[in-house]
Amino acid sequence: MFLQIVKSKYKTLQPIPRFRAVAHGAGVTGSASGAAHGVTGGGSASPVTPTTTAELVSYLTDSSPRVILITKTFDFRGTLGTTTATGCVPTSNTCGSSGKNAINANGWCGSASATTVKYDNAGTTPIQVKSNKSIVGVGSAGVIIGRGLYLSGVSNIIIQNVHITNFNPSLIWGGDAITLVGTDLIWIDHCKFSLIGRQMLVTGYNAAGRLTISNNEFDGQTSWSATCNGQHYWTMLFYGAADYVTLANNYIHHCSGRAPKVGGSSGDAITMHAVNNYFYNVAGHDFDIGVGAAVLLKGNYFQSVTTPITAASSSAGGSIFTTASGTESTCTAYLGRACVANAVSSSGAFPGYGTTSFLATIKTKESGYVPAAIAASSVPAYVVAHAGIGKL
Repeated sequence: MFLQIVKSKYKTLQPIPRFRAVAHGAGVTGSASGAAHGVTGGGSASPVTPTTTAELVSYLTDSSPRVILITKTFDFRGTLGTTTATGCVPTSNTCGSSGKNAINANGWCGSASATTVKYDNAGTTPIQVKSNKSIVGVGSAGVIIGRGLYLSGVSNIIIQNVHITNFNPSLIWGGDAITLVGTDLIWIDHCKFSLIGRQMLVTGYNAAGRLTISNNEFDGQTSWSATCNGQHYWTMLFYGAADYVTLANNYIHHCSGRAPKVGGSSGDAITMHAVNNYFYNVAGHDFDIGVGAAVLLKGNYFQSVTTPITAASSSAGGSIFTTASGTESTCTAYLGRACVANAVSSSGAFPGYGTTSFLATIKTKESGYVPAAIAASSVPAYVVAHAGIGKL
């Protein structure tokens, strides 16, 4: 598995405008707001349109700035062969073929019951993307099947309007959709993630730098569930030594855990601004916040969510401001404007955490500009209409 860690310098943020998309011809639509404001990807490079998996890999891994148009489905399954090996049946799999067995990655299986597993090698061998790339799906046609993207020690990358799906979905450690290690200035926008073996999105232990995740769909519906409820568990995992993450206008549904998990590892230093996300039908937990994390939640909508925030988050050592109703004006002194309350419907308790010490840090890192948020009541309709592929 790709577990190497590469260090990256963390940089100060630029002012953040309101999220807006404006067509710019063949290539990227709009510009990044939030943490990755200023990212240009392949910039003004002439667009290229790969026609084979080999050509796509070549464009992604060369040293040239690229605007890469994804106009079709690229299916990597079988391109690197398969492996049959001894894996395991973890204790979490109490539902047989409807659950997830595991590849024995780095000895993870331990003393769990052994079983034979077969997996596609492309899923566990992601493409190592180089700096200064724009990867842009055209219409609803841009699909990458069977192989993820690995960003290590790189910067200035845009991934927009691409569906990444279907690699080893029945196996834990079957592969991650997008991995960021030692990165900076990354914008992931209007993408969709589904049927992933492990994490849909994961950052490494070193700095992931400035990262904006906006208008994406995280679809956890699966026939192989680690929690045996038809939902994917490993949604988003944020570890990092110096990360600033804007999580905005995303549609996160049918996911049973880590949706997202922020912090919890020694050396973590992650500031997350989560605004106007729609969490729907989560038979498990959304936010799991640990040591080293500072998270501002505002204007999010939780519908049919068993646990919007884990109980352990209150004592795990992180800092949380949940913008409970009646506390909106608290933000004014720190951010220059009031926050917007979150909303909960047919869900578990949404605790009111009021740590404010890190809010001044958000203002500093956003250079004094804090983006506005729409009312939480408007979020479901807005996000469903705009998040995911084919909706630029």
